[in-house]
Amino acid sequence: MNTIIAFILMFGLLVFVHEFGHFIFAKRAGMLVREFAIGFGPKIFSNKKNETLYTIRLLPIGGYVRVAGEDPEIIELKPGQHIGLEFNPDGAVNKIIVNNKSKHPEARVIEVEHADLDHRLIIEGYEIDEEEKLTFSIDPKAGFVMDEVETQIAPYDRQFASKTKLQRAMQLFAGPMMNFLLAAVIFFLLGMLNGVPADRAIIGNVVSDSPAEEAGFQDGDEVIRIGDTSISTWEEFTEIVRAHPEEELSMTVERDNEQVDVQVVPKSNAAQDQEIGQIGVQAATEKSLLKAIPYSVNQTYEWIKLILVNLSMLVTGQFSLDMLSGPVGIYDATDQVVQTGMLNLLMWTSALSINLGIINLLPLPALDGGRLLFVGIEAVRGKPIDPQKEGVVHFIGFALLMLLMIVVTWNDIQRLFL
Repeated sequence: MNTIIAFILMFGLLVFVHEFGHFIFAKRAGMLVREFAIGFGPKIFSNKKNETLYTIRLLPIGGYVRVAGEDPEIIELKPGQHIGLEFNPDGAVNKIIVNNKSKHPEARVIEVEHADLDHRLIIEGYEIDEEEKLTFSIDPKAGFVMDEVETQIAPYDRQFASKTKLQRAMQLFAGPMMNFLLAAVIFFLLGMLNGVPADRAIIGNVVSDSPAEEAGFQDGDEVIRIGDTSISTWEEFTEIVRAHPEEELSMTVERDNEQVDVQVVPKSNAAQDQEIGQIGVQAATEKSLLKAIPYSVNQTYEWIKLILVNLSMLVTGQFSLDMLSGPVGIYDATDQVVQTGMLNLLMWTSALSINLGIINLLPLPALDGGRLLFVGIEAVRGKPIDPQKEGVVHFIGFALLMLLMIVVTWNDIQRLFL
């Protein structure tokens, strides 16, 4: 039960923060946000506030912010179509009833000759059996009612395509950016709660049954020299240890204001296709607000770099698709992390948040990176790509991503139960 709760809260937080980035930058740019959704599939909760429908959907595999004009608009009136009009107190149309007009007896029925719902916001037409052409002004927030479902119209200045390339790029980039920011905030909290590794080569903990314990290292020892090389930072210390697996090293440590010589042989471990030395010690930590800030930035950068390296290995064939994990694999890993404590769960959440941000920035159709690519192409060629063609590309990309998700999920299930 603890794992289920932790997974729901963690995954919900990651998706919410990501979509909130898209949402807030769309609002700031003046875009009409039709829906803010957590999950996909059938709605299990919905609430409309102001212009936006907030929903929680059945399948917890992501979320989305639906911005007017980001996909081709479905609101359209054709010549000869009979519609009903309702008006606000100022005489402007505030509801356009497309069908089921009998349910709106107060509506004024007209036959459409011409309609511009994007720029001029007018409808021209005739009342039934009348010859005089009438022109009606439309409220910029008028509703388009079809099958008793009302959708707010989106004048062109409220649509995604009407904004500058910078505004559109920022709205697309904001989701991944918020994931990186969330990771940095969590690393900052970890730095405050758990402490930040000390700059000096001070040992905070000696692992049981390790080469360091056998050599006689103690908690609090500060390594000041390895052989003839002076040591002043933890990085210098670990760099030498990693470079000398299975080789005896002579170290001098400062303990209770005295210098003590120890001999240790780093154990060899495989890491990223090379052998590195480890002696089984952890750095001492210190709690400092001023140090927690650069620590959070550095940890976020290091995780970004690590994930990018792993992605490059996937592209070059060093990793296979069988090594990828979907929701089932992430749930299983979360179950193992939960058992090790809250601090490790926070670290795991940071790693997943960074991973989500990077994956969404890949230049693949339907992902934020794919949409950013189209904005970039528009900037180069000086004009946008046909929205219909772009929509088809993103639809195909989304279908392929769902297929990949099914394959990865099946692999996860096989690893767990077979």
